Amino acid sequence: MRKRDHNIFANAASLIICGLLAGVVVAAAAFPAVAMSGLAAKAGAETFAALPRELTVAQAPQISYLLAKDGKTPLATMYDENRRNVKLADISPHMRNAIIAAEDHDFYKHNGVDLNGVARAFVNNQSGTNGRQGASTLTMQYVRLAIAYSATHPADVVAATEDTGGRKLREMRYALQIDKELSKDEILERYLNIASFGNGAYGIYAASQVYFGKPPSKLKIEEAAMLAGMVKAPTTNDPTTKAGYPLALDRRNYVIKNMADIKAITEAERDKAMATKMVVKDKRTPNGCVSTNKKGWGFFCDYFYRWWMQQETFGSTSYDRERRLKSGGYTITTTLDPQAQDGADKAVRRAKGINAKEAAMVAVVEPGTGRVRALAVNRVFKIDDPKRPQNKPNSDPVKRKKGIKGNYPNTVVPLLSGGGDIKGYQAGSTFKIFTLVAALEKGYPLSYTINAQHQFKSNYIIKKGSKAACPGTHFYCPKNSSPSMTGIQTMWSGFGKSVNTFFVDLEQRVGAENVVKVAQRLGITFRDSDDAERATKEGGVNQWGAFTLGVSQTTPLELANAYATLAADGKYCAPIPVQEIKGPDGKKLDIANPNCEQRFSPQVARAAVDAARCPVGDKSSTSRCNGGTARETKGIVNAPVAGKSGTTDSDKTAALVAMTKQYAVAGIMADPDYPQTNAKMGHKEPWGINPPVMETLRDAMKGKPRIDFTPPGGKIINGDQKSIPGVSCLSIDAAKSKLRDAGFDPVVSGTPVSSDCPKNTAAGTTPSGKTIKGGVVSIEVSAGAPVAPTPTTGPTQTGPPPVLPTKPGRPRG
Repeated sequence: MRKRDHNIFANAASLIICGLLAGVVVAAAAFPAVAMSGLAAKAGAETFAALPRELTVAQAPQISYLLAKDGKTPLATMYDENRRNVKLADISPHMRNAIIAAEDHDFYKHNGVDLNGVARAFVNNQSGTNGRQGASTLTMQYVRLAIAYSATHPADVVAATEDTGGRKLREMRYALQIDKELSKDEILERYLNIASFGNGAYGIYAASQVYFGKPPSKLKIEEAAMLAGMVKAPTTNDPTTKAGYPLALDRRNYVIKNMADIKAITEAERDKAMATKMVVKDKRTPNGCVSTNKKGWGFFCDYFYRWWMQQETFGSTSYDRERRLKSGGYTITTTLDPQAQDGADKAVRRAKGINAKEAAMVAVVEPGTGRVRALAVNRVFKIDDPKRPQNKPNSDPVKRKKGIKGNYPNTVVPLLSGGGDIKGYQAGSTFKIFTLVAALEKGYPLSYTINAQHQFKSNYIIKKGSKAACPGTHFYCPKNSSPSMTGIQTMWSGFGKSVNTFFVDLEQRVGAENVVKVAQRLGITFRDSDDAERATKEGGVNQWGAFTLGVSQTTPLELANAYATLAADGKYCAPIPVQEIKGPDGKKLDIANPNCEQRFSPQVARAAVDAARCPVGDKSSTSRCNGGTARETKGIVNAPVAGKSGTTDSDKTAALVAMTKQYAVAGIMADPDYPQTNAKMGHKEPWGINPPVMETLRDAMKGKPRIDFTPPGGKIINGDQKSIPGVSCLSIDAAKSKLRDAGFDPVVSGTPVSSDCPKNTAAGTTPSGKTIKGGVVSIEVSAGAPVAPTPTTGPTQTGPPPVLPTKPGRPRG
């Protein structure tokens, strides 16, 4: 604090006179008859001199501002008290003059205590003929407020504001000291920033926003006078109420007259200001995530709030962290991308209205940083009013029977990020990416082949008699959604077509425990107790054959971030909702930095993305796609894209992930209130999950460069190639044995082909030449030599005879 020069004699005189007055005040309170005796004055002077002088001033609570990623667009405000400190230079001179005119005409003349005012108040109050007078200067008022804000116990707050002589003496002692240490302008600035102006407005910045919708630098004479007139009785003089308006107007005009009396304004300015109609906005500053700048941004705001509450940097307890957020005066630049968020909000509501029991949920994450760019769901972030409920009956029959309302259209439940009762949702075949990555890490290349049957009898043990078990056994026997998926598949085609039996077989080969570990390394958590137990129990995880089909629960945010890790060449970044946090002093906090680590090799990640381009219709230069479950994605997004769709049994949930190098978007449609719903969740339908995901990514990519994914290279594409031995004209059993001995997995084709080999022997193989070590080789069965066509009567045929294949074992055509 900056010291000012004072007249030493004036200061000494102030101390002596205050001491004498203190004795009188104390004595008058206790023994009115001896109040003016010399003994009382002497005792009071000694008491006053013994009072502490150093005032410890805690920072008054200040509002925290949340902004979008551009650092400009307002997202939300959070506060216990609506206050934002400003410099005196940013406050209108009219406001400075008005508060002096209202509260302390001699502010720039006295040394913190107005001795004439103290004496005058004492004489008036002792006479009892007039109303009680106060003698508090602006400096003393500041002391009172500062003591209250610095109090650590409720009793201290009472002591700071109780109407006693002792409290007055303490204020006078502190005021004299503060007046020595601070300049008058510094005291005035602090007072204007700490005073209460009613309607939840603390400090001049909040007051000018609440009542006039403008910064304090723009306040006019009549506006400043109204605000200055409120500090004495902000509730009584409330201009936003019918009873308080005339009182506030009278008080305003009183202050305007005083401003003219102290020569702060001219008489002409006084008359004009008093003639101006008093108009106030009554615009309370929104508070919390239920009052975001845009209605659809509440779920992102809530995700930020929950993230903040987990950060030990802001306090050791949840109470401390919340107080820091709502009183610390932070300026928080979040990761919310208005373009992506607005696109997502519109997209989910186009698919499902807010009154639909199905929740269309979309999360957007930036690969390489983990920054969450959007969170949207067809719900209103709001607590349903129990007095005027809007929420519909719960879709869970048991809860509905008990009268429990559903979480739609209003809810504050973290549907997209999980927490509380939200354990997540099954995401179906989107989980096949985890098996694919595990296989790639184990050395299986993208071209690895498996002969996928319509139904696969696995070695995984499940409950005997279960619908998923082979008849009469306890072995898990999954089926494909269509018989057309039967046959030899690579990772490209198996992923593109979403072949269940291919991936359960592949999971069995690489180990279910390795697949689960890949999911965890990609950020999938197991909130559901059954999932968590199975993931950690050795016997359970080894038998989790259905894991690759997405039977475990996850959230849209986790799913988006898992795929974003692969788009970032294997660099995992923890999801984060902030880009920059500044304290009230303008200094940045390090906690907003991305938390990333390389969890997978770039080659493995690039290979996984290469296969993931197939489902969404974006064949790369290296991929060998064959089919796609959401091929329209490429055309809608109009950028290099990868992803995967997923559906659970009976279509109880539906999911889609689509990503570019800049954004990973995951969508899940489910009934959060009733996972066992009989409603079917759609995919490609206008009301399905695919349109919201595709449209969100399309809108997020507007104006963004089209960056291609880096293709994989080397053995991860084709692996170790081995020559396939010739088996033409061998018996089928002999052909199998020969191929098996060479290290291949032989299968027999079901459709005979014409060849020069004897019927029912091996006609050749598919593929021929070379294939991956350990890969599937199909033995083609010979149908025998083709029968020459029987000549018919008619013109004699000219020209050479038709050419037949000369190499044994090759099909015709």
